[in-house]
Amino acid sequence: MRIVTVEQYTDDNEQGKAVQHNDLDFDKNVLEIIGRVREKGDQALVNYTEQFDGIRLDNLIVTDEEFEEAQAQITEEFLAALRKAKNNITVFHEEQKEKSWFINQQQGIVLGQKVTPLASVGIYVPGGKAAYPSTVLMNAIPAKIAGVGRIAMVTPPQRNGKVNPHVLVAAREAGVDVVYKVGGAQAIAALAYGTETVEKVVKITGPGNAYVARAKKWVFGDVAIDMIAGPSEICVVADDTALPEFVAADLLSQAEHDERATAICVTTSPAFAEALQQQVAEQIERADRKDIIQTSIRDNGRIVLVDSLDEAFQFVNELAPEHLQLMVENPMEQLAYINNAGAIFLGNYSPEALGDYMAGPNHTLPTSGTSAFSSPLGVYDFMKKSSIIHYTAQALQDVADDIITIANAEGLTAHANSIQVRKVGFNA
Repeated sequence: MRIVTVEQYTDDNEQGKAVQHNDLDFDKNVLEIIGRVREKGDQALVNYTEQFDGIRLDNLIVTDEEFEEAQAQITEEFLAALRKAKNNITVFHEEQKEKSWFINQQQGIVLGQKVTPLASVGIYVPGGKAAYPSTVLMNAIPAKIAGVGRIAMVTPPQRNGKVNPHVLVAAREAGVDVVYKVGGAQAIAALAYGTETVEKVVKITGPGNAYVARAKKWVFGDVAIDMIAGPSEICVVADDTALPEFVAADLLSQAEHDERATAICVTTSPAFAEALQQQVAEQIERADRKDIIQTSIRDNGRIVLVDSLDEAFQFVNELAPEHLQLMVENPMEQLAYINNAGAIFLGNYSPEALGDYMAGPNHTLPTSGTSAFSSPLGVYDFMKKSSIIHYTAQALQDVADDIITIANAEGLTAHANSIQVRKVGFNA
């Protein structure tokens, strides 16, 4: 893991962007998949599942028997841990639920906001390199709390034609209504436009690979999406109070997600940087997902040396990372200096993995610098708002001339007339 200055990191990052795989390269294939699903429906899903996942399915829906089989395959230890996580996630997200409200500050006027849950959502849960029961909880629980009418889930099948049992049990525990055995861009297209088997939804959430991300981008507008998520990111700000062994473990915990994942440590201490570099090298050798981690750390892992914590926080705010760990002295006092981060973990005993599984806040977070303007997934993502406006005849009369003046200034005389006819009627 290279030790660099802020300037060197910036130069490396700009060079990396210049040679980055062009998203347009995906578009032709993704748009072809979307078009084929819209045209051929279930048949396209079956064909693509055989092509990409190596299994030809007779049924795209997970059956009750498959749910029961999955329940029998998991351990009581896993189920207990899953239910503890479910409880923590539920308690946290219950605080996010919004209510309709009304105000009546002036005679004859009632204004307000009506909050309504979405009719349906589709959750994408990745497969492939790993199974993600935690992603099921993080997407389905906020939707359930919001009161979404129908929660569908799509996820790639395994080679045996089944869905990972831990994922299925999580879906049942979280209240998912139906699970479809389909992944990739084709699953996004099915959720967006519907097929003979897959019922269309109004919003799609959940992470996925580059094809899934591009498919979400292309169906956006026909349906809503949560975000276009990129590879996982972690940034650790560390001083001399941090433990190199802990920081190395946390960096590798994100690097194991994907070869394109980013793991960065920003530190004020050259001695700590060298100790961390050694720890990273040692822990990589013991890692189960060594090949993925090595590639990620080589390509995207950096230890950035800064002169002060002020410089470190400036770097972090420009980076706007998905996950930020403040492993510094008095981290709560430093929190005020952080403006851009998806989730912030304070101290040596609040590792990112705690947030992934158990703490309660959502682990679906903005990536690729978008935490500068985006928020974690939450209950608010599964609700919509309608403005409520009620004026009596007298209340409208009191502002009629002002509305007519503004409408005429905009050249929208029909707008002005819609007020004028009421004004005339009121005076008659």
